[in-house]
Amino acid sequence: MKAVIVGAGAIGGWMAGLLADVGWEVSLFARGATRAALQARGLRIRRGQNEKIYRLPASDDPAALGRPDYVIVAVKGQSVPAVAPAIARLCGPDTTVVPALNGIPWWFFAVPGVPQSGMRLETVDPGGAVSRAIDFAHVLGCVVHASAWTPEPGLVEVNKTDMLIFGEPDGGTSGRCAKLCAAFEKSEVRPVASERIRHDIWTKLWGNMSMNPLSVLARAETAAMLTDPDVRGLITRLMLEMQGLGDRIGLPIGMTPEDRMALTARLGSFKTSMLRDAEAGRPLEIDPLLGAVVEIAERLGEDVPFMRGVLGLLRLRAQAIGA
Repeated sequence: MKAVIVGAGAIGGWMAGLLADVGWEVSLFARGATRAALQARGLRIRRGQNEKIYRLPASDDPAALGRPDYVIVAVKGQSVPAVAPAIARLCGPDTTVVPALNGIPWWFFAVPGVPQSGMRLETVDPGGAVSRAIDFAHVLGCVVHASAWTPEPGLVEVNKTDMLIFGEPDGGTSGRCAKLCAAFEKSEVRPVASERIRHDIWTKLWGNMSMNPLSVLARAETAAMLTDPDVRGLITRLMLEMQGLGDRIGLPIGMTPEDRMALTARLGSFKTSMLRDAEAGRPLEIDPLLGAVVEIAERLGEDVPFMRGVLGLLRLRAQAIGA
């Protein structure tokens, strides 16, 4: 099987290494400093003191990478519109596009028959450019539960890995999902075939849309936030607002904010990916993680004052640090 990874950062590089280890033909679509580093030094995956180097084809020209069976999209959500034309050029009639993204993906409401079907979110698909470039029929949903970091272009430090969830956007099972799960079963991560991938995406975001922005505003790790009673109170208000939206769009969350915070606490203290990006001066995933949820609320006529307030503060913080 052949895969092209679009975005050879932390998650994309990690997934590229896993697939290469199980015998897939893997290529990397990368630009700028990342492409230069990959071509000069290879893809370097570091786990603790152990480092492995993968010499994989890397190019910023889709034509040089051919037509793969799978295109795994692992850029930041706000970067998808910029790479959508390249993704389209990589797709053959049977190519599967796997958006391994944080937050709300562009295709989230393209599923026929779901509540608010057909709603396009300007925050993640400005002007509808992504939807026009990438046919919805190519899409296979994905949720990543893993922690990795790129301290420099071409180098991925893997911290913790748990599972990769794959599923058809409209539910059910499929051969293309089964093939991808079978590949990752041979690796260090646990693959899961889900029949409700939209619910899985929404549930993961329920934690990320509060913890990530607040970590940037507080410049704090997760344990510090979860042990402060006033911060916990704010996290709870944010989660209750999103939980109410989930009920409106057919994605109820069957746990309490306290339950979700307890899960995060069990992971120990760590820096969120957004805080790491802020510290490195990288663009923040503001719209995919929070702006899109606020936009959904606007479309539904729901009042979400806590999310709106945090969103405004986060934008100001990002401007102040040039991220």
